[in-house]
Amino acid sequence: MTEDNSISFDFPSNRGSTVEQCQRMIHKSLLSPKVRFLKEHLEKAGCSIGDNFIKAIKCDDAGVAGGYTQGQGIVVCCNEMESQDDVNQVLKHELIHAFDDCRAANLDWSSCAHHACSEIRAGHLSGDCHFKRELLKMGSLKIKGHEQDCIRRRVLKSLSASPYCTGVAKAFMESVWDVCYNDTEPYDRAP
Repeated sequence: MTEDNSISFDFPSNRGSTVEQCQRMIHKSLLSPKVRFLKEHLEKAGCSIGDNFIKAIKCDDAGVAGGYTQGQGIVVCCNEMESQDDVNQVLKHELIHAFDDCRAANLDWSSCAHHACSEIRAGHLSGDCHFKRELLKMGSLKIKGHEQDCIRRRVLKSLSASPYCTGVAKAFMESVWDVCYNDTEPYDRAP
C-alpha cells in the first residue's frame, strides 16, 4: 500500500510481439483485402515488392510502429504490435508512402512539403484516424472534425522527427493540406 492507501502493482512490460509472431501477422496481413489492394496498385504503378520489402524487426524507438525508407522498404516494429489489426494498420500506412514514392518521379523525402504530403495522405487513406480507432485510443473525442485534427496531430508528430522540418513543420503541412488531403490515389475516394 502507498501512503494515500492505494495499492500499486508493478507489472512487467509484455507489450508487443516477437519477430516470429510479427512475421506471421505480416504474412496474414498481405492477404487482407485493403493491404492486398495497396500492394497490387503499387505493382501496377511499376514498383514490385520482393520478399524482403517488408521486414519484421524490434525497434529501439518506443512508440514507433513502423516506417518506410526509400530504396529499402517497410519495417514493422514488432515490439509495438499487439494485434493483427495493429500490423494491418501499419502496413496500410506505410504502403501509401511506398505508393507515393513509386508514382512521383521527383519525391524528395528531405523536402518537408513532400514528406508532409505523404504523411497527410497516409493518415487519411490508411484509416489511422478512423472514428472508432480514435475513440478506443483516446476514450472520447469531438464528433465533427476529429479525423482532420487527428491527421494533423500525427503529421506534426512524424515531421518533428525530421531534421528537414525543424521549426517549419506546421507551415509546410498547412501549405499542402488541401491538395494532399484530397488526393486519394490509388482509391477513387477515401476509404
